[in-house]
Amino acid sequence: MSLARRVTLPAAILSLAIGAAAYAQQEFSGAINARQGHMQIMAFNVGILGNMARGNTEYDAAAATTAASNLAALAMVDGRGYWVPGSDNGAVETTRALPAIWEDMAGFGADWQAYGEAVTGLQAAAGNGLDALRGAMGPLGNACGACHDDFRQPSD
Repeated sequence: MSLARRVTLPAAILSLAIGAAAYAQQEFSGAINARQGHMQIMAFNVGILGNMARGNTEYDAAAATTAASNLAALAMVDGRGYWVPGSDNGAVETTRALPAIWEDMAGFGADWQAYGEAVTGLQAAAGNGLDALRGAMGPLGNACGACHDDFRQPSD
């Protein structure tokens, strides 16, 4: 094999791999941006409630009710379009979604359902005093943590 072929073939393969990764990034950017935005809105509202529950901010029944209602509304969004096969962190650099989501879609759905149930309890409790809010935050944290443990790459 000539020197030109030995250099050209690996370079071509590398170019194809880089091009495929860039294409995957672009192809899935809408779905990834949508699901990350959804999660950021969830985190914002959980933060409001968590700060109240921990005593970092003063308990406000109206604000707690609003944040819990926002979480309940987010739980009702049909996010199936967010989870496009091939948009996991093994294929796309800008996501922490593990391939396990697509390998165990039933388990992922069960975790999402548990989140919805926890949010329903939180929504009922949020405006009923700090103790009620604190009691409802545990199930929410458990639901979020279960999904993150199984389906999201830990942050660095």
